[in-house]
Amino acid sequence: MSVSLSDKKARRATWLVLSALLGGLLLGVLSNRAGTIREPLITIASTVGGLWLDGLKMTVIPLIIALLVTGVVSGADQAKAGRIAARSVIWFVIVLTLSAAFGTLLMPVLLEAFPLPASSAEALRAGLASVDSTATAASVPSVQDWLRSLIPTNVFAAAAEDKVLALVVFTSIFAFAVTQIDKWGRQSIAVFFKAIQDAMLVVVGWVLWLAPIGVFGLAFAVGAGAGGAAFGAVLHYVVLVSLVGVLVTLAAYVVAVGFAKWKLSDFARAMIPPQAVAISTQSSLASLPAMLEASTSLRVPARNADVSLPLAVALFRATGPAMNVSVAIYVAYMMGVELHAGNLIAGFAVAAVASYWAVSLPGALSFVTSIAPIALAMGVPIEPLALLIAVEVLPDITRTLGNVTWDVAVTGAASGGERAEN
Repeated sequence: MSVSLSDKKARRATWLVLSALLGGLLLGVLSNRAGTIREPLITIASTVGGLWLDGLKMTVIPLIIALLVTGVVSGADQAKAGRIAARSVIWFVIVLTLSAAFGTLLMPVLLEAFPLPASSAEALRAGLASVDSTATAASVPSVQDWLRSLIPTNVFAAAAEDKVLALVVFTSIFAFAVTQIDKWGRQSIAVFFKAIQDAMLVVVGWVLWLAPIGVFGLAFAVGAGAGGAAFGAVLHYVVLVSLVGVLVTLAAYVVAVGFAKWKLSDFARAMIPPQAVAISTQSSLASLPAMLEASTSLRVPARNADVSLPLAVALFRATGPAMNVSVAIYVAYMMGVELHAGNLIAGFAVAAVASYWAVSLPGALSFVTSIAPIALAMGVPIEPLALLIAVEVLPDITRTLGNVTWDVAVTGAASGGERAEN
């Protein structure tokens, strides 16, 4: 399938941001030889990068609210459309919940088994010394207070104080209440929040347009403080987060065999074309025609695939919860923030709930809107995300590959093993 002009521009922009990251780190490392102008250069780079980061952070809370409300309302309407749609949504919720739990449990194990070298970790923390990791950690309740913190007494204060878990709970309750009112009121509220969502995504797009400059500034400051160890830390992050996505993808084959009742060899063979499209385009939407072909070859009834697959492309990203919470846990590890049970429960809850009705967004936008709320809920600084977004092109390939594989697997599972007539 050909790639559209907008997709080509997006991919060029992604590689430009990655180049800015690598260039900034390299020049930051070399700044040790710059003599007296080194400190002014670091100050300028930190200021530019900080301004860009603030622009990115200001969109997070409005986006959480708008995306969740529009996602719940539209998803509930789609689930009412028929039996297959409802069964598909049930599968989405189950898989996304398990995905969040998997990432929450696995990433600490991977970090224990494959730790970042102590010298690299210390150097990277020195490079990110301006990030206050204690203030955010203090905002997360203990295990004893966790349940009580779920219900905000003042939703505006919760938003102002970045209490994302409480905000997600209130917004979810509000959104489900909207689905119960009359059609005119439901559509009016949905249109209002959809307009907010669209406007905020435009703002995010503007900020991301400046990403090469902002990332370069942040990377320069980190490279100056961390030295060459920063490169090893970035590679370590990419490998571990991508490994989580690969393991989630492999679980789709288990579902395909156990619930869709396909032979492993048949499913693996049918998935080769859509997986090839996914790798080359990093787009589930672009992979939809190939997924429909794969479903046909696996003899899924067209009436089922024509409902389940578009729903999956719009609402279902199986690798998202696991990889998103893994990123937040890795950032905590990177910054030396100790995570307790309360932090991990909060991260799991936000990763799962926020994914149920998440809308399809390009990789960079999805990175911002999905991971920042999890990190805030866990008490993890979100500033390092501004650097990690630059290398998202590599884990994003794993994300898309896994999502496409899961879309077809769940389509078969929702059909209950039903086969089309030859």
